[in-house]
Amino acid sequence: MKKILVLLGAVSAIFTASAQQPGVTQKTINVTGTAEMEVVPDEIYVQVTLQEYDKKGSGKINLETIKNNFLAACKNVGLTEKDVSVQSFSGHDGNYWIYKKNKKQNPDMKASITYSVKFADLQKMEQLVDKLDDEATQSFSIARTGHSKMEEYKKQLKIEAIKAAKAKAVYLAAALGEEVGGAVTINDPNEESSPVIFPQVRMMANTVMDAAGGGLDVDFKKIKLQFSVSVTFALK
Repeated sequence: MKKILVLLGAVSAIFTASAQQPGVTQKTINVTGTAEMEVVPDEIYVQVTLQEYDKKGSGKINLETIKNNFLAACKNVGLTEKDVSVQSFSGHDGNYWIYKKNKKQNPDMKASITYSVKFADLQKMEQLVDKLDDEATQSFSIARTGHSKMEEYKKQLKIEAIKAAKAKAVYLAAALGEEVGGAVTINDPNEESSPVIFPQVRMMANTVMDAAGGGLDVDFKKIKLQFSVSVTFALK
């Protein structure tokens, strides 16, 4: 269970009076509750670019051979077909006429391919790196990270944010001798604009020495999620 930090944040309470029916007014209080949490990514998306190259004594190692070796390496470390997908081609996309034309203009041109690979942890990523053809591998970079339970965490945070709003409304109203009634409106946050801190590889602050090899325990920076929900409550 991930630890959730509920933030009270800046107090913004507005008492209003609106006409419910002739001669009757309804007092309300509007508050904002905020909740946040941090999770360690379990979806790591990496871009791997492979390119043909000339090997001394063997001539050019063609792209088909490089692709087959790469896919075999992925399978060897436990990745499935769903984890590996082709992102782009360069120099040779199956159209032999275009490839031949470009080859005439640039005799030294070598075809390349870029894959998108999804890992669940750093261990498999490191295992694949060890099996890559160093000559063929032009780049190996982390494109983005995520979490398989992201939707579940978003729901959990919104619930906690509403609870925080209710708690805030209660103590603010009590300061004026009022009691909080039912919710009048709930403003669900726009998820696209919700602040999500993009994670990057970093060394953990509480680095632990590996007992076997004396190495460092390295992990990804946690993803920080935060949601704020605005709720208007009636006052009794």
